[in-house]
Amino acid sequence: MAPSIFSDEPQHGNTTKPYSHDPSASTPASSQQNGNTPHDQNGSSCVVDKKKGRHAGAGHKSILQSDALYQYVLETSVYPRENPYQRELREITEKHPWNLMTTPPDEGQFLMLLMKLINAKNTMELGVYTGYSLLSTALALPDDGKIIAMDINRENYELGAPVIEKAGLSHKVDFREGLILPQLDEMLLEERNLGFFDFIFVDADKDNYVKYHERLIKLVKVGGVIGYDNTLWNGSLVAPEDAPYPKYICHYRPFVLELNRVLAGDKRIEISQVPIGDGLTLCRRIK
Repeated sequence: MAPSIFSDEPQHGNTTKPYSHDPSASTPASSQQNGNTPHDQNGSSCVVDKKKGRHAGAGHKSILQSDALYQYVLETSVYPRENPYQRELREITEKHPWNLMTTPPDEGQFLMLLMKLINAKNTMELGVYTGYSLLSTALALPDDGKIIAMDINRENYELGAPVIEKAGLSHKVDFREGLILPQLDEMLLEERNLGFFDFIFVDADKDNYVKYHERLIKLVKVGGVIGYDNTLWNGSLVAPEDAPYPKYICHYRPFVLELNRVLAGDKRIEISQVPIGDGLTLCRRIK
């Protein structure tokens, strides 16, 4: 899920969506929820701006420079093929105060196609929010496919759960509430989980992405794919030092930069940074 001014990144706890998306908030809720203390912004070329910028519409997370072009993509290729249940959940999420944390519909469409291309069956999602990306994945998996979905906020997930149930997909979803790191560590203790997953989607607290990666690389199978969302971070990674951004963008910027450096140098994976939404980096495990 990629954000443009707000993201699905709250802190999913290592979860992914509930940080305070108030641009004026001094400390992202995600860090607080994870028990982390705010990091000093030394070296972060960000200037805080309390005003909303472009792409402020619900779920509008795109790095495209043209709003009109993004709307063209949605109206031409995405909305006409959006599943009715996806549309229903998208409209429900638009009414939520943190709606910009949701996965944009064009990225949901991309994930669905990706699931089918790699014949995914056993998947995991870190950071759920209301479940648009979760629903998209569930729609694409075979009937016996499974998704372990982790988030620290069950309340947000329960907004979308009735839609997932109405779509007849609840049997594919194993929702686990709580901090993500402890859950991953527990999974690593079971031999059957090692190299088990075909696909893992990460849209959680950015300050833990590198820690997640060191665990997930052991859980995804060789040939499997991990997708890290928001890896272009609203364009802030290459923005001039005086560029105004919400506080949460400035706070997490160093962590996203570090993740990108780590992934680029990891010889265990092949990568492609896809400029969809707020940036989605796909990592295929090769050893």
